[in-house]
Amino acid sequence: MSENRNTLSKQFLQFLPDNAVLTHNEDLHPYECDGLSAYRQVPLVVVIPETIEHIVRIVNICRKTNTPIVCRGAGTSVSGGALPLENGVLLSLAKFNRILNIDPVNRLACVQPGVRNLAISQATQSYGLYYAPDPSSQIACSIGGNVAENAGGVHCLKYGLTVHNILQLKIVTIEGELLTLGGSGLDGPGYDLLALLTGSEGMLGIIVEIVVKLLPVPECASVVLAAFDEIEHAGNAVTEIIASGIIPAGLEMMDRHATRAAEEYVHAGYPDNAAAILLCELDGIKEEVSAQISQVKDILLKHRAVQTRIAKDEVERQLLWAGRKGAFPAVVRLAPDYYCMDGTIPRRKLAFVLNRISELSEEYQLAIANVFHAGDGNLHPLILYDANKPGELHRSEELGGKILELCLEVGGTITGEHGVGVEKLNQMCVQFDTLELSQFHAIKHAFDPDELLNPGKAVPSLHRCAELGAMHVHEGKLPFPDIERF
Repeated sequence: MSENRNTLSKQFLQFLPDNAVLTHNEDLHPYECDGLSAYRQVPLVVVIPETIEHIVRIVNICRKTNTPIVCRGAGTSVSGGALPLENGVLLSLAKFNRILNIDPVNRLACVQPGVRNLAISQATQSYGLYYAPDPSSQIACSIGGNVAENAGGVHCLKYGLTVHNILQLKIVTIEGELLTLGGSGLDGPGYDLLALLTGSEGMLGIIVEIVVKLLPVPECASVVLAAFDEIEHAGNAVTEIIASGIIPAGLEMMDRHATRAAEEYVHAGYPDNAAAILLCELDGIKEEVSAQISQVKDILLKHRAVQTRIAKDEVERQLLWAGRKGAFPAVVRLAPDYYCMDGTIPRRKLAFVLNRISELSEEYQLAIANVFHAGDGNLHPLILYDANKPGELHRSEELGGKILELCLEVGGTITGEHGVGVEKLNQMCVQFDTLELSQFHAIKHAFDPDELLNPGKAVPSLHRCAELGAMHVHEGKLPFPDIERF
């Protein structure tokens, strides 16, 4: 392995500075895992290019030497999507962090993949514009990673996921070619390869530029908080709000574990004794928002909300959302570790699924904090465990798999915005049959015939599915058996 490392690094150093080619263990270890993955692997080499020409040369070297490439943005992935390979190059896009152009007339911005999600809205604020998708990690996550995972966020219910908010991508293919997919219009001729690349988890090409849509900042936005004594009542309220024809900008739910942790962390003014809280934001013109807030409040009370409160001003509105967006780091206070799941279900099944998750929590003797985008049925159960206790990580993985399969049983899917990575490969075998998986592999082969771009992620091999059947990752069938777990 050291020989391969030396050979590759010498070739990279012909056009990259010394500090852009990392080969020493102390330099490689910071890249060994992504945001919340329970697995780690030190890469063979890390390269940090600054130009598209650098990326093309890196790709050509890797193709000629048959070396796998894993692209990494901010490293906030929560499914192992940016997990390195022991025999592969990790290509960091950290220096691709410039906003190249803002077009306020056409409401577009051209950005590099390393630009932080929140930075786009900050840069366009003076034009009265913003970028709508807002993952909880938006202060840190990069827009390239958002495209790779088709990220959503609090406001995706009304404004859509990443795929609905981008118009064009420039990618470097495994052959070292620069392609432009999409355009400045709302539609274009040919196959919709832009949508195909969105959510492809770095398996089809390396994203080097993105044109995003910008929206006008709403004239008015207001948030109502509701507390419930029973989580089923909160779930039923969500169903009726959507059924009434109202489309909130955001409709979020947290259970007691998550609410208490977020309140201790952010001090947002959440009630600490509620079984669940809902945050419902309405935006638009003032008259419309006022009427909808009143209608939503009536629905919440009808479904036995024990407390409702409308944010009195913009400061309080931002504070209420800060608690929700800080829920993931806040939950760290509840246990040494947590395993983050991500599945989507039909809204009408919300109460049933939450009850079943509670039963599974008791069965596995592991607490679960529920934080999720209730409006679109995107669940984020956080399974609390202690990796220092023998068997707890294994039980957490098994419990996580059960939750994802529960989502499938009620007509949902195993991901809403976090992707598949390495952690959900077994559940892909449950959701898709052999013919469907074969089509995924055919698409991968068309873009990357030698499987050098992020291999082993997102789409399981047919052999794996045939071998595993209903088995789970925790039984030792990880795609990379040598990966060390925390």
